[in-house]
Amino acid sequence: MAAGGGRFAIGVRAAIVTGVLIGPVSSADAETLEQALVLSYQNNPQLNAQRAATRATDENVSIALSGYRPRLTATSSLSEVYLENVARVPIPPARTAGQNAVTTFGATGSQTLFNGFQTGNRTRQAEAQVFAARETLRTTEQTVLLSAATAYMNLLRDAAILELQRSNVNVLEATLRQTRDRFSAGEVTRTDVAQAESRLAGGRSQYLTAESNYVTSKAQYQQVIGVLPGQLRPATPVDRFSPRTLAASLARANTGHPTITAASYAVDAAAFQVKIAEGALYPTVTMQGSVNKSFGSTTNLNNLQNFTASIGAQLSVPLYQGGQEYATIRQAKETLGQRRLDLDTARDAVQSNVTQAWGQLEAAKAQIESTTAQVNAAEISLNGVREEARVGQRTTLDVLNAQQELVNARAALVTAQRDRIVASYTVLAAVGSLSPQVLGLKIQNYDPVTHYHQVRDAWIGVRTPDGR
Repeated sequence: MAAGGGRFAIGVRAAIVTGVLIGPVSSADAETLEQALVLSYQNNPQLNAQRAATRATDENVSIALSGYRPRLTATSSLSEVYLENVARVPIPPARTAGQNAVTTFGATGSQTLFNGFQTGNRTRQAEAQVFAARETLRTTEQTVLLSAATAYMNLLRDAAILELQRSNVNVLEATLRQTRDRFSAGEVTRTDVAQAESRLAGGRSQYLTAESNYVTSKAQYQQVIGVLPGQLRPATPVDRFSPRTLAASLARANTGHPTITAASYAVDAAAFQVKIAEGALYPTVTMQGSVNKSFGSTTNLNNLQNFTASIGAQLSVPLYQGGQEYATIRQAKETLGQRRLDLDTARDAVQSNVTQAWGQLEAAKAQIESTTAQVNAAEISLNGVREEARVGQRTTLDVLNAQQELVNARAALVTAQRDRIVASYTVLAAVGSLSPQVLGLKIQNYDPVTHYHQVRDAWIGVRTPDGR
């Protein structure tokens, strides 16, 4: 009778544990994976730091555009001078001396008219850098969302395994009590009792290990998502957002993965850098103007005030500067070649990641089927061994071994369910489509274009658009 109660207890608990990762839940207050993704999208410091880096890159365009704008400088000076003059005539020579307060105000302006197209190329290079930064931000978003999904599923898995090991310890304790009772009645030997005690000690050790893993996953959850976890609800795969075949996944990744597009924009930026370096060999035309007003003079005590104004143009033609410009051009060309090779490397890496993620997803699907069959067979085996042990055809060790096989099978099923969901998110990230827009998260998406237009044509001001 006691043995039958033990079978019922472990069966109920196992049904609860194996349904934790995939399946419905009735609690309306439980936290969902989608909510965890929203929190990580809002709070993750790595993602917020990359957004700040993208905003900083936006300013490169405004910096480059400043080359089209005039430069104005105002100056002012105040000085006290002592003058002493001796004239040749009349004879004898006349001598004058005295102090003079001199105040000067002036303004100078310059406007570059031509500089070898360097300003235009710098602007286009800065825009390519902005596009690359946006793609890098997309990569970081994918990394953070995938980390959040992984942390969520790890905690869900470890919580289920912890409950499974707790239930296993309860069953082993009941088995030990039954074995001791049977030993007192003379039905089993002391060896059977020792085997039950040993298996209970091992079960408690596994429980402590599961508890440690749960605490670790809980800390990682808080680090990635930014809040302490509550009651977690089951999650479902996101296969519906991914291509149906490996070939389609590779095609989408090759055209839309942010790592590849960021490397492509880096090639454009390097190509413009070559043009910028070549622009140093062109002549430069600059228009300059100045206005100065002075009160008093540093050379003549009788001069009360002086006003000067000038405007003109300057042509500068570089002839030879020690070979620095030529070395800079060659260096820029080598960097361009490097960026093109980086683009090929990025394509190869993305294709490898897609293939690997696809293989892991297919393996996870098959693993769930095999572990489900393993659990069913282990349950039947345990029930049979227990019945045979009651009539003396099986030993206590046989029962303990069957119990351990069932526990291991259920732990493997929980792990397979976790791997199945994480693998679906991994495939979505590998093809470059893991984003709040694709997942349909209920959140206001961060749009880097807004900040770009806020600062692109700003002529003055030190405050950022958010008021800092």
